[in-house]
Amino acid sequence: MEIKKSVCPYDCPDCCGLLVQVENGRAVRVEGDPAHAFTRGTLCPKMTRYERTVHSPRRLLTPLRRKGPKGRGDFEPFGWDEAVREITGRWKEIIRADGAEAILPYSYAGTMGIVQYGAGHAFFHLLGASSLDRTICAPAKSRGYRDVMGATLPTAPQEAQKSDLVVLWSISMLATDIHFRHDLEIARRNGAEVWCIDTYETPTARYADRFLRVKPGTDGALALGMLHVLERDGLVDTDFLRRYVQGWEELKAGVLPRYSPEAVSRITEISMGALEAFARAYGRARAPFIRLGSGMSRYTNGSMTARLITCLPAAVGAYAHEGGGLLTSASGSSAFDNGIIRRPGLEKRGIRHINMCELGKALNDPELSPAVKSLYVYSSNPACTAPDQNAVVRGLMRDDLFTVVHERFLTDTARYADIVLPATSSLEHCDIYGAYGHYTVQRADAVIPPVGESRSNWQVFSVLANGMGLQDPMFRQSERDLVERLIESTKTRWPLPVDLNRLAGCEPVDLPLPENYKMNFGTPSGRIEIRNPRAHPELPDYFPPHGDDAPFQMVNAPDPRILDSSFNEREDLIRGNTMVLMMNPLDAARLELAEGQEVVASNVRGEARFTLKVTERTAPGRVVTEGVWWREHTRDGNVNLLTAQRLTDKEGGSTFYDVCVDVRAAE
Repeated sequence: MEIKKSVCPYDCPDCCGLLVQVENGRAVRVEGDPAHAFTRGTLCPKMTRYERTVHSPRRLLTPLRRKGPKGRGDFEPFGWDEAVREITGRWKEIIRADGAEAILPYSYAGTMGIVQYGAGHAFFHLLGASSLDRTICAPAKSRGYRDVMGATLPTAPQEAQKSDLVVLWSISMLATDIHFRHDLEIARRNGAEVWCIDTYETPTARYADRFLRVKPGTDGALALGMLHVLERDGLVDTDFLRRYVQGWEELKAGVLPRYSPEAVSRITEISMGALEAFARAYGRARAPFIRLGSGMSRYTNGSMTARLITCLPAAVGAYAHEGGGLLTSASGSSAFDNGIIRRPGLEKRGIRHINMCELGKALNDPELSPAVKSLYVYSSNPACTAPDQNAVVRGLMRDDLFTVVHERFLTDTARYADIVLPATSSLEHCDIYGAYGHYTVQRADAVIPPVGESRSNWQVFSVLANGMGLQDPMFRQSERDLVERLIESTKTRWPLPVDLNRLAGCEPVDLPLPENYKMNFGTPSGRIEIRNPRAHPELPDYFPPHGDDAPFQMVNAPDPRILDSSFNEREDLIRGNTMVLMMNPLDAARLELAEGQEVVASNVRGEARFTLKVTERTAPGRVVTEGVWWREHTRDGNVNLLTAQRLTDKEGGSTFYDVCVDVRAAE
C-alpha cells in the first residue's frame, strides 16, 4: 500500500489537502492531510469516502453514442477514435455551413485545477467558437470588493484566530467552508464572539453566538444601517478614515442620513434593537473580522451589496489591527499565470460572447445568428445547475443541436447528449490548485491510472485539436509540462519567493504574504475607495432586488450532502428527503398546509414539487430549499425550474436567490 498526496478538486473555498491510500492501482481510502495549513487533516463528509466516487459502479468507462430519443439516456458504447472522428467531422460541417460561432463551449468548476479548468479555452479561441462568459458563481461579489479595495489582497482566514468579533455573513460555513471552524474555535477560546447574518436559520446560525435573520436581498441596507449607527455613536476610526479612506465624508453627508435604524429595520425586517446591538458590537471590537460568503451577491443588486459590506472594515479601521479585516475570496490562484493554459490573446477580435447564466435563452433565441448548432459541455451539468431549467432542457431537446458531454457519470445533461465521453477524476490526472478560501497552493499528480477509458479535459482537447487541424504547439504539451510552467510562473506572479521545491513535490505550500499586506491598498489612489470615480455610481447606495410577482421570497441554499450537482451519484450520502421546502408555521396555517405534505412551488418560469417542512427556521413570507438535485432524486426537476436568467447589476452574475414563488398543495 502506498500513501500519496492529492487535492480536493471541487468548487469549494477550502481546497483540502488529501492523503490517498492506493493498493493495486485503486484508491482504497482518502484522509485529510495534517500538513495542510488551512484544512489541517480534516475533510467534509463528502470527501471522507471519495474513493466511492472515483470507483463508483456508475462511472462511465467508454465513449457512448445516443441511440434513443434525447433525454432518455439510451446509449451504446463505441471507440475513442470513432468518437473523435464523428465530433470533429460534425464540427467541420457546422463551421462550413454556419461559421464557428455556431459552436458553444459550456464549462465551469467541476474541477478547480488550473489546467483542467482552463483546458478548453485556447482550443475554442483558435476554433473561433462563441466565447462563454463563466459568471454563474459570484463575480458580482468580487466586483463589489474591487470597487472599494481594488487589487488589495483579501485578509487571510487564519487572521480570524486573533479577532475578538467574527461575522459570518451570508455563508453557510458548516456546509461550504467547514475548515474555517478551526480558526473560529481558536478565536472563541481567546474570547471572541461569533455573529451570523443570513436569510434563514442555517446550522451555521445555530453554531454562532448571535444570529440576525435578514430579509433576502437587503444585506446592503443592513450595512448602511450599521455605518449610520457607527457614525452616530462615535464608533468610527476617524484617524484611519482621514489617512487611508477616500469618500467617507461624502457617504456620511449624502447617503447615511437616509439609513437610520428605523428605516433600515423596515427594509431588512431586523429589529432596531438588534441592528444597533450588532453595529455597536462591531464598532467596539478591537479587531473585527468579516467572512463574506456569496449568497448575498446572487441578487440583481449583488455587486452593490458586496460593495456596501466592504465599506464596513474601512469605517472602523479593522485592517490596521492584527485579526481584523474582510475575507471575500482569497487570491491563491493569482500566484499562477493562468494565461499559460487559457491563452486569452488567441480569442478572435469581435467574437460573440454568451453568458452561461443565459444558456436557456441562447439555445432557444430565434434571433440569435448564427444559432447555436453544437454544445460541448465539460466540468458542468447545466441541465441541473443552470437557471430557468425548462428553457435549458427545451434547448437541449432540439433535434438540430449536436451535443457532446465529457463526464464521469450519466448526469442530467449527459442524458441529452449525442455523444458522451468518459472523464477522469482528480486522482487520475495531473493539475495544480490555488484555493479561493485561503493562501495554500498545491500540485497533485495522478495517483491511480485512468478508470476504464476515461481521459482528462486536457487530453481530450489535445486530440480534438489534432482532429480539427489546429497546429498550435501548446497541444503537444503534457499536463505535467503545463503544471511545471505554472509553478515557474510564480517567480514573477507572486510578490515574495514561493517554495518551488515543495510545490513541485506535491506538498501543500503557503504563499508568503507581504508584511502589512492588509494596509497595502491596491487601488489607483492608494487608499480604500468608498468613493470610486471609475464606478457607477461613484458612491455606493442600496437599491432593492428584482423579485417576482409572487408572494414568497425563495432561497435555494446549499445542502451539506452534495456540492452544486456533484456527489448526486453517491447513494451513501443521499439518504432521506431531497426536495424539501421550509415554510414558517404562520404561512402554513394560513394556507392550510401540513408538515410532510406534497406541495408545488410555482412562478412564471415553471413549477417544482417539494415535501413541506413547517419550521420557524425561516420567516413568514419566505420559503427555503436546500440542494441542487439530479432529476432522479426529484419528482419532475429541481429548484432551477423556478430560477431566472436575470443577471446581477455588474459582471453578469447569476441571480439564483432573487426569486419569488407561489405555493399550493399538490393535486
